[in-house]
Amino acid sequence: TAAGEVVAAIRETGGTAVAVQADVRDAGQCEAMAREVAEKLGNVDALVLNAAISFPVAPFLKFQWDDFREKFTGELAAAFFCCKAFVPGMVERRRGSVIAVSSGLSRQPGEGFCAHSTAKSGLDSFAKSLALELGPFGVRVNVVAPGLTLTDATSFLTQKEKDGTAQMTPLKRVGLPEDVAGAVLFLASDEARFITGAYLPVSGGIQMP
Repeated sequence: TAAGEVVAAIRETGGTAVAVQADVRDAGQCEAMAREVAEKLGNVDALVLNAAISFPVAPFLKFQWDDFREKFTGELAAAFFCCKAFVPGMVERRRGSVIAVSSGLSRQPGEGFCAHSTAKSGLDSFAKSLALELGPFGVRVNVVAPGLTLTDATSFLTQKEKDGTAQMTPLKRVGLPEDVAGAVLFLASDEARFITGAYLPVSGGIQMP
């Protein structure tokens, strides 16, 4: 599995890693996951909210409520329940970092992406609210907003579409998973200890808020 490959890669470099499977839209499974992680790895200092639900790319007039609801409520439920499971420990220790992986489309909508844009906008607002409330407890909450990134989730795009986006991007390429990972790692680290409530585009400059 993809999770198993990540675990293997971390262990090969001398790190410690475990893979825990859970439906993060379910509160009970999130709580069980948090307990298992604590038992196997100890305290959690960083939480990355990266759950994503697939959706049909279609104009609003052809979109169905069930598809919209699944995307919007599913991704926000995942963020809510994961934070409920892991953040109390951070508050107790007076340190921690939460990074929500959003999308540049949360602020700059694209045709056919109404459900995606709406769900990610909700995630942005959720993160800002948590940043305000959790700051006094030493817990930082920030948002990373990738542009077009080459992953399995974007494999449906044609090469022409990818090249077109690259040409519109000041850095003249599309994103790689490593680009997003670098931003997440920075925000999780003590190098970002005085940053909270931030919205960080990782888009090569195609989005400049």
